[in-house]
Amino acid sequence: MTVRLQKYLSEAGVASRREGEKLILAGRVTVGGQIVRLLGTKVDSARDEVALDGRPLKLLVKRFVALHKPPKFLCTRRDTHDRRTVFDLLPKDWGHLYTVGRLDADSEGLILLTNDGDFCQKVAHPSHGLLKTYRVTVAKRLEPDVLDRLTAGLRDKGEFMKARCVRLLTTTTTRSEAELVLAEGKNREVRRMFKALGFRVLRLQRVAVGPVKLGELPPGKWRPLGRAEVASCLKTPGKSP
Repeated sequence: MTVRLQKYLSEAGVASRREGEKLILAGRVTVGGQIVRLLGTKVDSARDEVALDGRPLKLLVKRFVALHKPPKFLCTRRDTHDRRTVFDLLPKDWGHLYTVGRLDADSEGLILLTNDGDFCQKVAHPSHGLLKTYRVTVAKRLEPDVLDRLTAGLRDKGEFMKARCVRLLTTTTTRSEAELVLAEGKNREVRRMFKALGFRVLRLQRVAVGPVKLGELPPGKWRPLGRAEVASCLKTPGKSP
């Protein structure tokens, strides 16, 4: 089977397609011992020997993982301050995986990881429209007008943000819990929306990414995604396969 060289690099787990293009242009990739700088070059994954900086590469078994990120764990491969990352919760030889999107350090819940660059790029991109569901606890009563503001949308630092839908779960004079569904997932979007409306977030948990549910998966644990879950994530919402 022939594939583009940057796709081969992605499936070998060394770089995303975009990062792979930079490696090719920098002359760090060889095919059959010859440096290749031409983007779009095709290689036969069964016959051609591809190497990065002289190190032969092999295609990896594709992995798709759902992990329950606890609070204070970072969605990064390494941290300069030696803080814990989600990769500390995975087998040691799975450092080649990528997180599909991110959760900030204080947030918890479902995070997807994979070594399939195409899956990561498509599912994480806002234009794909994969819905993400969050449960948020705030330190005040949530009134109906606040829920309406969240679904109508608001601006924060020049960005327009809105929830696809909001459902109030519980509320008292000092504490409320709600469930929000977002389509884009801008940086810290849920926290920013509530802060803009004068609410302090006490807890934020992502409970679903598209068809993949957090369910009863314990904090710090992971499970492989089923084939149907992977296929459903790749399906553009509202369109036939």
